[in-house]
Amino acid sequence: MKILVTGAQGFIGRNLIAELRNRKYTEIFEYGKHSSASSLDEFCKEADFVFHLAGVNRPKEPSEFTKGNYGLTASLLESLKKHGNACPVLISSSIQAELDNPYGVSKKASEDLLSLYTDLTGAKTLIYRLPNVFGKWCKPNYNSAVATFCHNIAHDLPIMVNDPSVIMNLVYIDDVVEEFINAMNGKENTSGNYCRVPVSYKVSLKEIVDLLNSFKESRENRSIPNVSDPLTKKLYCTYLSFLPKGGFSYDLKMNIDHRGSFTEFLKTPDRGQVSVNISKPGITKGNHWHHTKCEKFLVVSGRGVIRFRGIDSYEIIEYFVSGDKLKVVDIPPGFTHNIENLGDTDMVTIMWVNEFFDPEKPDTHFLEV
Repeated sequence: MKILVTGAQGFIGRNLIAELRNRKYTEIFEYGKHSSASSLDEFCKEADFVFHLAGVNRPKEPSEFTKGNYGLTASLLESLKKHGNACPVLISSSIQAELDNPYGVSKKASEDLLSLYTDLTGAKTLIYRLPNVFGKWCKPNYNSAVATFCHNIAHDLPIMVNDPSVIMNLVYIDDVVEEFINAMNGKENTSGNYCRVPVSYKVSLKEIVDLLNSFKESRENRSIPNVSDPLTKKLYCTYLSFLPKGGFSYDLKMNIDHRGSFTEFLKTPDRGQVSVNISKPGITKGNHWHHTKCEKFLVVSGRGVIRFRGIDSYEIIEYFVSGDKLKVVDIPPGFTHNIENLGDTDMVTIMWVNEFFDPEKPDTHFLEV
């Protein structure tokens, strides 16, 4: 299949082309703002499917809306007609096509032109009235408020929210791309005279800003967001894509003493905490038990032994562990336990615990194994 994508260097076009290539589509004609009119005409002669994504969002002059949206659509359809190419055409319109503003009027005019084209040629056309699209590679201060918020928060810049109660209708770029590729293969989702992306979200500006600020703060409190919520997961991925290039990493507080170190890595309110424990050769850590707190130990480097003893028993249970053969050891409540480094190098253990440490109620009771 030969696929023409207009607006190839834009937000949606860039994501779409990347996924088309992932799926082994190789003949992709990329038409962008620096392409020539002759190249568009040549592409229209060859194409088996057209994604018409090019358009103008924020021109210097309102008249550019008509030229960039209606005018380019007209040129595209004229070229297809000239070559007798009745391949399907998918156009990305906007929910603003329902509004009486220069952008919306130009989008509605493009839709009407496409409908007329179908009547004249019998070609299949698909009109997607997209709401606010967010995701990686979105241009701040241009494509969407979400992109602007992500960029500014990630770069320690102020944001402006005039009315926090405003409800936004959002679709995620990967869901848009998935729907577009399905549509190319004849499996579009329709709603009346238009097509739609089946997965969307309604959320207030306040909720969006609060979430984005929590993502920024998560580095300080070592938390991770609730990624079981689809919108939170997608917003978090989007936020990370706007981190400055020198800001991908951040330091953790290492609690260091002569025995080694203990460092908290991640905390979640519902799934416990993950930490990294480093033990020096010959060092034994632990010798305590818990009522309700439980843990998992995973030695990833070095070698050692994890010992258990029921608090009312004399029997000692041993598990020998090593980074050469990864093995998870559960730490049940009611057993005093310790971990000893038997090697001559540092032993690194990943530790999970089912609850945060509470100094007021530590549930940690010292008792030699």
